[in-house]
Amino acid sequence: MTKVQDVSSRIISNVEKVIIGKREEIQRIVIGLLSQGHMLIEDVPGVGKTMLAKSLAWSIGCSFKRIQFTPDMLPSDVTGISMFNQKTREFEFRPGPIHAQIVVTDEINRATPKTQAALLEAMEERQVTVDGTTYPMERPFLVLATQNPIEYEGTFPLPEAQLDRFMLRISLGYPDKDDEIKILDSQQYKHPVDTLGQVVPVEELLQAQEMIKETYVDPLIKSYIVELVTHTRRHSEVYLGASPRGSLALFKCGQARAALFGRDYVIPDDIKALAESALAHRIIVGPAARIKDVDSRSIIQEILNSVPVPGSRVRP
Repeated sequence: MTKVQDVSSRIISNVEKVIIGKREEIQRIVIGLLSQGHMLIEDVPGVGKTMLAKSLAWSIGCSFKRIQFTPDMLPSDVTGISMFNQKTREFEFRPGPIHAQIVVTDEINRATPKTQAALLEAMEERQVTVDGTTYPMERPFLVLATQNPIEYEGTFPLPEAQLDRFMLRISLGYPDKDDEIKILDSQQYKHPVDTLGQVVPVEELLQAQEMIKETYVDPLIKSYIVELVTHTRRHSEVYLGASPRGSLALFKCGQARAALFGRDYVIPDDIKALAESALAHRIIVGPAARIKDVDSRSIIQEILNSVPVPGSRVRP
């Protein structure tokens, strides 16, 4: 896994030139990228969500598009539209902004459910169908969606089916004092993203995505993953638990995290470190729990504390 670790380190170090003091969050973004999963960044405006996505795209030389979701957007504004060309007397497809390798959907919950649903096929099947014609997405394909968890007026909460498409949910948070001073210094004359260069060819990234599939996962680790997900379905405060897609997300992300740290086998700490990001957004908390201010993150932490951790026999 030395090659995967090298690819990951180059991407992380490059992105850190723009996003200062958020190494763990950047690592999770790279884990999602290696796992070929989409990510939901839930945080307040101005903490660098869009800059993070743009820095990632520049670091691997991928095409990048940003979609600002608004209530008046239509599905065709995302997927594209067939237009009639009067010269050729034929319909021509004009691709929408979803046809890029890294797509940022800003404030995804501001669009109507009909427009939100336009992302479902692209996120799950890596293709878009318009007027009966299917257009495959170019690899790698990654959707980074953002939403503000504080402001709810004029928004349309993402349905469970949409949330389940996101492999990880992360939050950047505010920087500490020293890091914020560094941000001021770095942007005094120009934004560091303007001089950011490509550090990893797309071909190397695609190879790394295939390599992590060889990471060994012991049956004890697989049982631990399923046990965690099963507990979300049985928890007294949970109305709807995580689906098998949650188990797969935790499994793949565990492989990617192990490779990122140079291991060819997954350990329990890989699963514990990613459980909240992979599972919390997939469960629906019951009404009684919401009244008591119990949220999905605290439930996942409670489950992690109650489920026994596998023993040390997890190496190949």
